[in-house]
Amino acid sequence: MNEPFQELASLNKIIHEPGRLAIVTALSACESADFVFLLRLTGLSKGNLSAHLSKLEEAGVVLIRKEFAGKVPRTVVSLTDDGRGSVRAYWEQLERLKREAGKWRPVVEPA
Repeated sequence: MNEPFQELASLNKIIHEPGRLAIVTALSACESADFVFLLRLTGLSKGNLSAHLSKLEEAGVVLIRKEFAGKVPRTVVSLTDDGRGSVRAYWEQLERLKREAGKWRPVVEPA
């Protein structure tokens, strides 16, 4: 009955990292968000946010678009369909593991 604890170690590592989890959770609540919004929302530094976005893009979780608002460059990020599914599956797995771990009781062997 150690399964929920062992399965915790197999959570999606791309999403599970705290900075990336903050990013994808925010993106799951909207269609897209720009870099500055994600920067303020997550509290990450520009370098950290950029690095996390690159890793998420390489994994096919997010799509990054460069555009202009007038003459001002803007980076817009959205979850891919696969990314949205991965985030949903991650949270469902975590909720299920939380329930299973709550039912767990240690086996006490007689002395």
